[in-house]
Amino acid sequence: MDRQQEYVLRSIDEKNVHFIRLWFTDIVGTLKSVAIAPAELEEAFEEGIGFDGSSIQGLTRVYESDMLARPDAATFQLLPWRSTGAPVGRMFCDITTRDDEPARSDPRSILKRALSRAAEMGLTCYVHPEVEFYLFHPQVDPEKEPVPIDKGSYFDHVSRSIAHDFRREAIASLEAMGISVEFSHHEDGPGQNEIDLRYSDALSMADNIMTLKTVIREVAISQGVHASFMPKPLVRAQGNGMHTHISLFEGERNVLADPAGQYGLSVTGRHFMAGLLRHARELTAVTNQHVNSYKRLWGGDEAPSYVCWGPGNRSALIRLPGYRPHKPQSARVEYRSIDSSANPYLAFAVLIHAGLEGIEGKYELPEPADTDVFLMNDMERSLLGIEALPESLGEAISLMKKSELVAKALGEDCFDYFIRDKRHEWQEYQRQVTPAERQRFFTNL
Repeated sequence: MDRQQEYVLRSIDEKNVHFIRLWFTDIVGTLKSVAIAPAELEEAFEEGIGFDGSSIQGLTRVYESDMLARPDAATFQLLPWRSTGAPVGRMFCDITTRDDEPARSDPRSILKRALSRAAEMGLTCYVHPEVEFYLFHPQVDPEKEPVPIDKGSYFDHVSRSIAHDFRREAIASLEAMGISVEFSHHEDGPGQNEIDLRYSDALSMADNIMTLKTVIREVAISQGVHASFMPKPLVRAQGNGMHTHISLFEGERNVLADPAGQYGLSVTGRHFMAGLLRHARELTAVTNQHVNSYKRLWGGDEAPSYVCWGPGNRSALIRLPGYRPHKPQSARVEYRSIDSSANPYLAFAVLIHAGLEGIEGKYELPEPADTDVFLMNDMERSLLGIEALPESLGEAISLMKKSELVAKALGEDCFDYFIRDKRHEWQEYQRQVTPAERQRFFTNL
């Protein structure tokens, strides 16, 4: 038993923790949880907790269903919303087979493989996400458009909101769990909020995003509102993005930065960004995994629709945040299409692989776009070599199915299941007859 596990066992005893929740996710990013008593934890560290993996979406096949959840002691924290009763702890788990091999479709293991590839190149990947979500009044009828809790817009101070102290309580809970928050504010949409987590390594950040979503939902329940990370919940308001800032370090040096380079970007940084651009279309099914995701991408509210980059261009897929020559450590690229419904483990994994492909293959970075690409006509975009992101989940699946990069990033089992699951979602969506269709066609045809 290592020192971290010993520390967890000692902390549980000292704080009189009554239960420990073990967390992991399925392929689409749904949080799974099993609770164990403190007396079982030492054995869980040594042997894992057995469960039926075939009952978890996309994890394994029925004839090889025995799986083990192995708690990662480094992720131990107390759940702050359980403070009124006996303390409850939580840890994220890695999923393995009975032979102690990483489960091929465990999202956490898939991200670890991507980070191992970066480590073999001497690189460490850090990310900083901007997580957007809506707060709505609770409602019974899902057929009706939800009602936001306020009519605020970007950076508004909405003191009369039903959940005016929502972000304060959520941030306090996150920081109590050791998750640092950099910014929080009201976003463009009515009832829409954003919480930006302070940068950390990609694996810790994926864990932190799953924790943030759980915290947001718990606080929403306590305040009598409904929180939604749905990509596009309102027709006439912007969707929920999760713009993700990515930086690469070699030891203490940020390899994306070069004070002498254009926009402060190094040759390695140009290759990395070129990899993200070249593979963007084929990995979009992972970063934007639901049929509703494409209503955000093509809704015209600053969500990127085209594959291009620009130093400060918020209509571009990749943006370079303002470079500060005296702070080369802050150099980063911002990938803007990813939405808040993505499985962060898989999304980060495919983005890292795409960028590393660009570095290894020395991809050439195209010229930047310095105007609003959405306002260009097709001819102008074609002359500049600017392609469109997929317009639907169906198109995104077709592109992903041909992708060697995404297949390598996810592994054969996860890749095959993900495509089958998303194809089913797309087919179910296509069968729907919507109220908008009836309104337009029922009496006219």
